[in-house]
Amino acid sequence: MTHRTSALHVPLLRPVLIATFVIAAGATTFAGDWPQFRGPARDGKSPEKGLLDQWPAEGPTLLWAVEDLGHGFGSVVVSGKMLYTTGLKGKDGHVFAYDLDGNPLWDKPYGPDWSGSRDGTRATPTIDDGRLYVLSAHGRVACLDAITGDEQWGVDTQKKFGARVLNWGMVESLLIVGDKVICTPGGKKAGMVALDKKTGETVWVCRELTDKSGYCSPILIERGGRQLIVTFTAAALVGVDAANGELLWRHPRKASYDIEAVSPVYENGRIYVTSGYGVGGDMLELAKDGKSVTAKWHDDKLDCQIGGVILHKGHVYGASDKSSGGDWICLNLKTGEVAAETRAVGKGSITYADGMFYGYGENGQIGLIKASPKDFGLVSSFKVPKGKRQNWAHPTVANGRLYIRHGSALMAFDIRSKSWKPATTRPADDATE
Repeated sequence: MTHRTSALHVPLLRPVLIATFVIAAGATTFAGDWPQFRGPARDGKSPEKGLLDQWPAEGPTLLWAVEDLGHGFGSVVVSGKMLYTTGLKGKDGHVFAYDLDGNPLWDKPYGPDWSGSRDGTRATPTIDDGRLYVLSAHGRVACLDAITGDEQWGVDTQKKFGARVLNWGMVESLLIVGDKVICTPGGKKAGMVALDKKTGETVWVCRELTDKSGYCSPILIERGGRQLIVTFTAAALVGVDAANGELLWRHPRKASYDIEAVSPVYENGRIYVTSGYGVGGDMLELAKDGKSVTAKWHDDKLDCQIGGVILHKGHVYGASDKSSGGDWICLNLKTGEVAAETRAVGKGSITYADGMFYGYGENGQIGLIKASPKDFGLVSSFKVPKGKRQNWAHPTVANGRLYIRHGSALMAFDIRSKSWKPATTRPADDATE
């Protein structure tokens, strides 16, 4: 395996060369990109095909690694010929930009980030239309030029909306809906807000929502001719009209320590949610007009804490926390019945591509897992070779590569098989079995 142990060992590209590179990079995007937290559709799934279905004992080839990001838990996003993540330098959060060979292009601060308990940056950046959006743990929304890193605007949600900073900081990865940036400051009179993505000006404020935020990143659902923003606060699952900020429904649900960190997942009128510490999951049916939800079933076994879950062909997959001791659970979405269970890599995070799950265990084990209830199990695994402290970032699969973030380290692995070709479109692979 060949790798670069640190970006500091790579001479920085001269400014003129950087400018030439980033202009060219900014004009290029690929169908296999991963431009936001949990991928193109925020469902943890990559459109990639032709990937390895088994790894060597030592794992796939490590192409390069950098080890000086500053500590953080944000995942990697990829857009065109550039990739981005965040890290803590001193007390400030920085966005780091690299080319696809791991060469550093720039790093820019976006404001003070988390230096308290479990210090490090939290949020994953969002790339949209040549801009990068990121939220600090203290509630500052920053918009940077995705090519140069220059800040375009910033909004302090504590000052403007009364954001209430949580015990472990704000962790939301910002959602873009059309020309709006969606943020959940959890203010007493501003539970959720929409900002103009070009200027940062306020578009709407959801004043009916008065809960604190709940460590969750929202998803977008289309139902009944409207777009709904669905996310967790500290006390409820909520649905908000993306057009005007109207609170359509609020489904109370109390989690331990107010931690509702797992983004909801959605398929054909069904919303699945879960949280850790033994709380477990619920399936809710969304009304055809999108204006209400009805609880259908509850499950105790899949009590995912922070690693996310994935809906695939009528089943929910993810790693448990306390209820099942870190085992990976497969549930039937319609009934809530356990369809399969496996140890895999233990408690951790999950990403999907080409018929396989990529599991990143909190024990540092990275695994390739069959994405089917019939043969749900670990195929290959290896130990993450770089980084220190918690293994909490979600894996990223983009353009034939697996990106793993571990503390201040970032690694790129080649997971292409001989049949790999660049993705051209997102496949319709979610039909119910």
